[in-house]
Parts: sequence; structure tokens; C-alpha cells
Amino acid sequence: MKYILSLDQGTTSSRAILFDESGGLVRMAQREFRQIFPQPGWVEHDPEEIWKTQHLVMQEVLKESGIAPSALVAVSITNQRETTVVWDRHTGVPIYNALVWQDKRTAETCTRMQADGLADHVRTKTGLVIDAYFSATKVAWLLDQVAGARERAARGDLLFGTIDTWLIWKLTGGAVHATDPSNASRTMLYDIHAHRWDDTLLTYLQIPASVLPEVRSSSAVFGTWNFEGVAVPIQGVLGDQQAALFGQACFEKGMAKNTYGTGCFLLMNTGEEAALSQNGLINTIAWGMDNKITYALEGSIFIGGAVVQWLRDGLRILDHAEDSEYLASKTEEDQIYFVPAFAGLGAPYWDMYARGAIFGLTRDTSKKHIARAALQSMAYQSRDVLDAMAQDAGAALQALRVDGGAAANNLLMQFQSDILGVPVDRPTVLESTALGAAYMGGIGAGLWDMEAIAQKRRVDKLFEPTFDVAVRERLYGGWKKAVHRTMGWLAP
Repeated sequence: MKYILSLDQGTTSSRAILFDESGGLVRMAQREFRQIFPQPGWVEHDPEEIWKTQHLVMQEVLKESGIAPSALVAVSITNQRETTVVWDRHTGVPIYNALVWQDKRTAETCTRMQADGLADHVRTKTGLVIDAYFSATKVAWLLDQVAGARERAARGDLLFGTIDTWLIWKLTGGAVHATDPSNASRTMLYDIHAHRWDDTLLTYLQIPASVLPEVRSSSAVFGTWNFEGVAVPIQGVLGDQQAALFGQACFEKGMAKNTYGTGCFLLMNTGEEAALSQNGLINTIAWGMDNKITYALEGSIFIGGAVVQWLRDGLRILDHAEDSEYLASKTEEDQIYFVPAFAGLGAPYWDMYARGAIFGLTRDTSKKHIARAALQSMAYQSRDVLDAMAQDAGAALQALRVDGGAAANNLLMQFQSDILGVPVDRPTVLESTALGAAYMGGIGAGLWDMEAIAQKRRVDKLFEPTFDVAVRERLYGGWKKAVHRTMGWLAP
């Protein structure tokens, strides 16, 4: 039996999942790490803590499974995207904490870029919108704000990477500084059509090309990791949402998935064409393989499952995140709207200055109503994005494939189907992100092909809509009103 170790480095935890050659999940380990909030709107991680937790879960899974080093054919990586690390080329020491994708400290830089007329250039070259969400302005901030960083970068002493690049660097002992097209396309520095770093944006932000990683195919070998004296290929690298699209076997143009993680991320495969959105979505590279690039339309929702974490850790109305379904089920009232714009609003609004709010509160509102509204916020935000996708695609969505931790919540999935008016398809394996990276690594290693992967997918439950059109549109109309009242809250 052959195995692939999939590293799933997420926003709140590092996980390692061992898959066998049939695609079956053999063993998993997970460790959370600190979320650092130095100021309102600032979100940081300690890169060394990310590496430590990731390395520990790798060791734990392999030790507990007892597999022979020779049976491990690849280590694959999927990662939180856009989170930005800059470190010393010679010592490997980060110059500052990682700036997380949720971080909004560079909003003013983005506003200045828009004022300087770069919006069209960014959109046509990178497929993105100008937003603090992406890596580019985070790199510029680190070079500007860390003493001596610009001088060190100019000398070629500093390296930049998203988390995949940081892990590859650590796994190879500093031998490889590389990324894949799916992650490169999230930096707001990469020309997704010409497949190279964009000189105009590098010049504007004063980012030396020497700090940038090499871009390799998603299924390429990214060096090797030493496992008990055996050099195991690092093969199969994808940003987490593209990995979920791959793991859900959305290989055909028009197929879509939604991952309910810290945020919610909807991707639709658009084939070998980067379809320009007219409705607030972004174009991204889904994966690069066999000298071909597959593109996707994406709608990024910044706060998804994180709203449940906030109920647990911030309001303390839950002991465990899983309790949200039980609490929300204690009421059937749908009059409260919770817009969780803790980090601004993503697609299709792209408002860095929006902030969260709860609407419709009355004297008898209790924690069960807030829990229900929090869960429903994920479904409402997903409809915002899917409506935009349908307009861009010129066709209504027929079904939605789902995964991620919150996809296990039956109340949420049923409401998602109800508010969309289409079936929601939940697979037996919800670990689509880690599985997608493993599949990509397995293809590169010759274990599988795409046809075999598509045949492996099994449906756990199909949620069918129960609302009539009038109810669905009345509820959604209330949501839209609530969203617009949060927008521009912190606008200068």
C-alpha cells in the first residue's frame, strides 16, 4: 500500500492527513495556534509557530500510523492563501509576524492604488480587485515598516512567500523557494495570463523581484523532505480553495463548490479561459498541470465558520462550535440578520470599511436567535456570491457541492438549499481540501488520473429546497437591506 501525507495548513490550525492509494483517510492530527490581534483590523500569525505545529502533526500522524518510509510516495501541501511571510534568505528567520489574509492594515495603500488608476491594470493582469486581502500590499508594508527591510531586500537578503512557500522552504531546509500558480494568483502581483510576475505592480509597490518565489506546476516536485533517511518528494501544491475544488472533482467547466471554513469560498471552474467577472467576483488560477492552466471564478467570503468561533470565544454563548446547530434549532424565527463583516465585506461587495452588525433585535431576542442568525449569515453570503456567478456564467446554478467543517451542520445545509432554491450536495468525505492536495500529488506521482478521482466521489446527503419563492425572496430581501447598512462604516 502506498500513502500520501497531505499538509492542510489553515487559518486557525495546522493539520496532517494521511491518505492511502485508494483515497481513503487513514489518520489525521491537528493543532491550533495563536491568533494575534495587535490592533483593531490587524491579524497576525507567528510563522515559526505555524511551522512547529505543522511539523508536530506530521510526525504524530506518521508515528501513529507506523508506515514504512518507503511507503510514503509524496508530501502534498494545501494552505491558507494570501497570508504573507518575509524572512531572511541566509538565516531563515522571519523579519516580522505573518500578515494574515484577514488583515486590513493596508486598506489606505489600496485606496491610494485605486486613486492612482491601477484598478483596471490589477483586474486585467491579475484577475483580482485591489484589496488588502491579497498579499501585495502586505509585502510592501513589511518592507516599509520593519527597520532596514528595504535595504536588506535590495541586497537580495530577503524572501517572500505565502504559507505554501514557507513550508516548502522549511521542509527542504532552505533548498527550495517556490510556489504554484494557484497561490501565485492570490498575491495581486502575478499576471495570470502571461504567467509571470508583473513588473508594473512590483515597481509601484517597490518590491524587488529577487524576493519572489519560482512558480512551478501544481503537480511538480518541490524538492524533498527527509523522512527517517528517505527523501520523500514534496509534490502537489494548491491553495486551499483550489484544492477543495479539485478534491470535489469539479473538473468540468461550470462545476462549482463552496467550502465552509474560517471563511466561505465559492469557486466555479471556467476551464482554460479566464472569464472576466462583471459582478464583483475575481478570476483566479485553479491549478496548473501538464503545461495547461485551469481558471476559476471565485467569490471570497471573509467570515464564515469564524462567526461560530466568535460566538464561542467572544460572546461565550457556546461551549463548543458544534453546539451551534442545537442552539439554533431551538427557534424557527428568521427575523434576525447578522452581518459578520468583522474584516470588511468580500465578494461581491468588496468593502474594506464595512463592519459587523446584528439587525432586528427585540427585547425577547436570546442567544438561540443570534446563533441561528450567525449560521444563516453563511448561507446568505453564499447566495450573494452564487447570484453573481450565475449572472457572469449566463446560467443558473443547478446544484452546489459543499465541504468544510460547517458543511456537517444539517441546519445550515438545509437553509443553504432553501435560500438558494437548488440542491446542496454533501460528499461522504468533507476533507476536500486536504484530499484535493493529495489527489494533485498522487497524479504527479502516477497513482491516479482525473477520471479515477471523479469516480471516487460519493454523496453523503442531498439537501433539497423546501421554501417557496415568496418566502425565499422575502428573507433574502431582508438580508440585502442589512448588508447595505453595514457598508462604509469606517470609510475615511
